[in-house]
Amino acid sequence: PSIVVLKDYRPSISSRVYADNNELIDEFFAEDRKLIKVSEVPKIAIQAFVAAEDARFFQHQGLDWQSITRAFYKNLEAGHIVQGGSTITQQVAKSLYLSSERSYLRKVKEAILAYKIDKYLTKDEILNLYLNYIYLGHGTYGIEAAAQGYFGKSARYRNLPEAAILASLPKAPNNYSPFLHFDRAKERQAYVLSRMMEDGYITPKEKDAALKAPLRLRSIRPKEKIAPYFVENVR
Repeated sequence: PSIVVLKDYRPSISSRVYADNNELIDEFFAEDRKLIKVSEVPKIAIQAFVAAEDARFFQHQGLDWQSITRAFYKNLEAGHIVQGGSTITQQVAKSLYLSSERSYLRKVKEAILAYKIDKYLTKDEILNLYLNYIYLGHGTYGIEAAAQGYFGKSARYRNLPEAAILASLPKAPNNYSPFLHFDRAKERQAYVLSRMMEDGYITPKEKDAALKAPLRLRSIRPKEKIAPYFVENVR
């Protein structure tokens, strides 16, 4: 498929209903997604996702042959696909163009597309697609919707502990949800922080402080609807 459209890619976003005092009273969406420019995302949040998902993102050309080789031997040993070795660029290619079928043919297609995407887009443009498109659990797509969904505030204001939690979710959003499995979420957060420390993004002292910091999660209970009769009329 053509990748030219990626320069001006516009994913599905929510429609918002406001009161006359500019208060947001409801949203309608097929996918709960709120777009944010990668330039507005804190550097520490980008580093968390890169460390967790694709440590050599800024060095490779869409494919990380070290990870692919390691995954190939793991899969050969298991007799079936147990590890993907996918880069962030490959994840973008799969999400936008391919199915989630676990087969070698799909991986080949994914690799070709990832190489083409890396040649066509800058690293920031790839991150912009990735951070706005990925599914992060509880119906949220992209880092901005997830930040508001889990912490009740914009991704622009993420601190290190929260960034590590969000970066832990792409692998298995439901399994590592801090709402559903808090202990697992903390274990995965520790892994992300360790990867960030190994890659030189944070110090051991910063890692320890982030692990000890309390997580202030938004209430998972749905808010009481404001003017539901009016909102239903709009819908």
